[in-house]
Amino acid sequence: MAEKPEVFISIEQEELRGITRTVAEIEWLLLILALLYQLVEGPADIGHPAVAASLFFYAAFILAFHYANFYLRESRWKVAIETWVMTVFITWVVWFTGGLQSPLLNLYLLPVITSALSLGKLPTLLEIVLITACYILLGWSSNESPALSLGGATVLLAQLAPMLLVAYITTMFSADIRYGLNKAKLLSETDELTGLYNMRGFSLIMDRAFAQAVRYSRPVGVLMIDSDNLKAVNDEHGHDAGNELLCLIARGIKAQLRSTDVPARYGGDEFVVLLPDTGAVGTRDVAERIRETIVRTPLELRDKNVSITVSIGVASYPDDGRGMDTIMQRADEAMYRAKAEGRNRVVGFSASGNS
Repeated sequence: MAEKPEVFISIEQEELRGITRTVAEIEWLLLILALLYQLVEGPADIGHPAVAASLFFYAAFILAFHYANFYLRESRWKVAIETWVMTVFITWVVWFTGGLQSPLLNLYLLPVITSALSLGKLPTLLEIVLITACYILLGWSSNESPALSLGGATVLLAQLAPMLLVAYITTMFSADIRYGLNKAKLLSETDELTGLYNMRGFSLIMDRAFAQAVRYSRPVGVLMIDSDNLKAVNDEHGHDAGNELLCLIARGIKAQLRSTDVPARYGGDEFVVLLPDTGAVGTRDVAERIRETIVRTPLELRDKNVSITVSIGVASYPDDGRGMDTIMQRADEAMYRAKAEGRNRVVGFSASGNS
């Protein structure tokens, strides 16, 4: 299986950090609601100190999970554990505040909503199963035995029905929102014709990748690729054929890249490729493979096949510059030199002007 690029892991981590901040707010809300009940309506019996102790330990748990850096990376497993702990905390509080007759019974909606919004269908279903078990336990503790008979099971289902409905609606709503956001993000960061990143999407990834390269002293290669034939094809065969040519070049580029590499349409008939963890020699090797792939794949039109070629400029960090803008500019200069020297070739940046 292809390894996920660190830059994409970084993006995913940002999204997970946003989710965990929301989960933390829900946890504090749960804690405050239980505390308010204790202050305003809590009973003055043995249940009061038991709930007070649980409030203390749950607050400590929230602080540890969110502010003590016990986890270097956020994960959905961490969110799942938090929803389970929320359920256990609610069960403990409900146990000492009236069992199935407790006014705090509806607090079970909070872990259900949290799971539905952040984890999806299956984890939410497992959360419902856990809560059902807690309902049965609470029923036994109060001698109500909610699931020991057909009538009891019916009562239990009626009690859980609102929660199941909330879980279903929230999960569906969350999935629709996530799909819409992902679609909008994809459209805003993707070139419609070729399916590659546009420069907005490429720039976001490039900035993160370069920051990691500098931090960990890793090389980064850049290819600037320009079609040698687009104008001639457009003039002779029309713009539809020109669009087919651009798509053919995009496929040729992607065919020679790893999952960690990032290709994008730079504009017009130019493309750019970011090659993380790739030095000068490796960057040039990739460029040659792309050039050869495109040469071997003619543009198939109705009346004939048209040979196509590309000119590629190569530059890399840290050999050719200390900033990403400089590397991009020097790869662009090398690409124009490749065109000036006869096209269909790979030229590396050189301060002396030699390839």
